[in-house]
Amino acid sequence: MVRIDGAAFSHDVLDHLQTLTTSRRRVRWVTGWAINATDEQVIALLPEMVWTAALRQDGGVHEIKGPDGEWLTYQVAELTGVRDLTGWPRGMRLIVRRVKPSRRDAKKLTAFEKRTGWRYQIIATNIPAHHGLSGVPGSGQVWFVDALYRDHAEVEDRVKAIKRVGLGLLPSKSWQLNAAWVLAATIAADLDAWTRLLLLHDEPELAAAQPETIRMKLYRLPARLTAHARRRTLHLDRTWPWTATFTTAWQRAHQLPALT
Repeated sequence: MVRIDGAAFSHDVLDHLQTLTTSRRRVRWVTGWAINATDEQVIALLPEMVWTAALRQDGGVHEIKGPDGEWLTYQVAELTGVRDLTGWPRGMRLIVRRVKPSRRDAKKLTAFEKRTGWRYQIIATNIPAHHGLSGVPGSGQVWFVDALYRDHAEVEDRVKAIKRVGLGLLPSKSWQLNAAWVLAATIAADLDAWTRLLLLHDEPELAAAQPETIRMKLYRLPARLTAHARRRTLHLDRTWPWTATFTTAWQRAHQLPALT
């Protein structure tokens, strides 16, 4: 399974992805699609009845609270068969998603979106509608493909995290020094991710927190390290609000099985 954002919107990239499938390997892909005037004309032809609720990755209906406090449901529909896909990879599907635009999106809306009151996004995929992914029931449905594609945002989140732990500021003009710095930054990002996954998974404020938040609340702890009789002791500040969280994380870290 290959997932790429809008950077994959080109004949060359999609044709290349299609050629990756061989007699021994089946490659499925989901990519972004840049909407143009032709796409908007086709979207306008879709009857209201074909739109269905979009789902979150956990299977719940994807909703957002509107400006007036009402709950708005994101919707998806199949565009394949309505949009002419001559020249594009055989078996490619287009799935359109519509959401109520936020105030931040107002300046970026097209005339069509302003007229309809929706903001549209299109994704392309070669996942067949009837068979879907092997062994995954319902994976060919539009709501599944939409949720699968949006889950790619995790990649962007990790890239942002790596930038925050050092990748965003290279220290030298030397290629060798910068290469070592990048390696150290990716190791730090991995340690940060595993710390949250294994040690902070039941802490809502830290499980999905950014590195700087964890650094401020957990790594920069007010403590004093002492040594006596060949034994080191870490003295924590009892008034520190994250003492219990740090202690639990420390105990969990010691309970992890040793590497073999």
